[in-house]
Amino acid sequence: MTNGSSMTFSPAFGISHVESYVADLTSAAAEMTGRFGFRAVARAASADAESLLLRQGRISLVLTQARSPHHPGAAYVLAHGDGVADIALSVPDVTAVFDEAVSRGAVPLTVPCLHPDGRTRAVVAGFGDVVHTLVEPDPAGLPPGFTPLPDAAAPDADGELLEELDHFAVCLPAGELARTVEFYTRVLGFRMIFQELIRVGAQAMDSKVVQSASGEVTLTLIEPDTSREPGQIDRFLAEHGGAGVQHIAFASRNVVRAVSTLRERGVEFLNVPDAYYTMLADRLDLARHSTRELQRISVLVDEDHDGQLFQIFTRSTHPRRTLFHEVIERFGARTFGNGNIKALYEAVEAERLGAGEVLR
Repeated sequence: MTNGSSMTFSPAFGISHVESYVADLTSAAAEMTGRFGFRAVARAASADAESLLLRQGRISLVLTQARSPHHPGAAYVLAHGDGVADIALSVPDVTAVFDEAVSRGAVPLTVPCLHPDGRTRAVVAGFGDVVHTLVEPDPAGLPPGFTPLPDAAAPDADGELLEELDHFAVCLPAGELARTVEFYTRVLGFRMIFQELIRVGAQAMDSKVVQSASGEVTLTLIEPDTSREPGQIDRFLAEHGGAGVQHIAFASRNVVRAVSTLRERGVEFLNVPDAYYTMLADRLDLARHSTRELQRISVLVDEDHDGQLFQIFTRSTHPRRTLFHEVIERFGARTFGNGNIKALYEAVEAERLGAGEVLR
C-alpha cells in the first residue's frame, strides 16, 4: 500500500469489539447479561484494570474497570461516567492501514506492535476521547490479552436475540460534523451514505452517516444547529463532557421476539402513543409484522428505497442519562429512511420532558 491521499483507500474494516470503561464491572456486567442476554466468555486482568468480554451473536462487548489511577479508564469514567471508549476495528494488515491512515492525517496513539498472541495491533484517535484500536482478526474472536472463561455459558439453544452491531450514534459539538465526516471518509476510507437536517419544534440538528467499505461499521454523526434553541444534543455534550457515543444499535432478526423478551427481563423502552399506529397505515404498507404486534411493544417503522426497518430505543439507565441502546431489525433497508433520526430525537426529547412518548 503506497502512501498518498490521492489513491483509493478503502480498508475492509470489521468490528473486532467495543470497549466501555465502567465504574463498577460487576454491576455493568450484570445489566448486560441479566437483562440483554449477553454471555461472559473471556476475561483479562492486570495490576491496573480488569475486563470482561461479553458476547451475543456476532457482538463482542468489553467492559473494563480501572484498578489504578494510572489506567486511562479512571480518567475516562471521571470525565464521562460509564461509556464507550474504543470501537476496535479488525483489518488483515494493521501496519499498512495504520501507516496509510497516519499519512492522511490520523493521530497515532500506539504504533503497530506485535502482541504475545502473534497479532499486530495499533491505535489511532477517533472522536472526543473515543479511539480506534486496529487489530488483526482472531479465529476465536478474542481481543488481545483475553483468556476464555472455562465455565462460559453456551449460546441460547433457541437462538440469540441480538445478532450484530448495526450502528453507533455519535454526538459532536457544533462545527465538528464536517471535519469528522472528512476524517472518516478521507483518512479511514469510509463513505457517506445518508444525511438529514432534523427540526423538532424550536430545536434542530444536522446528521450524516458514514460507513466502512465493508458495510460492517456504521456511524451516525450528529451535531446541534446553534441557530436554533439548545436541545438534547447540547445536553448530551454538556453532561457527557464533549463528543461521545450516544447509543449503540443492536440488530435482531426478529424485533418483536427480541423486544418482548427483553421487556420480560426488565429492559425499559420508550413508549409510543397509539396515534402513531393509527396513522401508520396511511404512511406505510408493512412488509413484516403486524400493526398490532408493533403497537403492543412500541416499535417504530421506517423505510428507504431498499426496504423497511423496525426500531425501538431503551430508556437510559446511565446516571447522566447520556447512554442508551437501540434494537433494530432491517427488512431490506440499508440506510435509515426519512423519519428514523427524527423519531429518535423526538423520543429522547419526550422522555426528558417526562412523557416517555414519541411526539408524532
